[in-house]
Amino acid sequence: MSIESTKSYAKVVQNGVQAVETIRELGATGYLAENIYVLAHDQDRTDRIIDAADAQEVGIKEEGIFHSLANLFRSRGDELRSKIVSLGFTETEAEFYEKELDLGKVLVIAVRK
Repeated sequence: MSIESTKSYAKVVQNGVQAVETIRELGATGYLAENIYVLAHDQDRTDRIIDAADAQEVGIKEEGIFHSLANLFRSRGDELRSKIVSLGFTETEAEFYEKELDLGKVLVIAVRK
């Protein structure tokens, strides 16, 4: 499933290879690398994909200091939903995407700024 709006685009992919391909496609269509984010349920997997594709991790800049600090005390699922919402998606969308991440999939998000 992917959602497109005037601001954000999200795509769930099966693995890191597909995530890297999607990130490259988004770059070719005009999204800037600093506006493309990757999320996986496993933080190490997220980091590996980010390194391989020159994408970004959702951080303080996107979430704000309060939510970033709160994530230190949240479960990984709560943290992921918070990050997805911080990129412009609704709670319902965040819940859907987090469930996909639970299944081992990877989420690529691109934001137009």
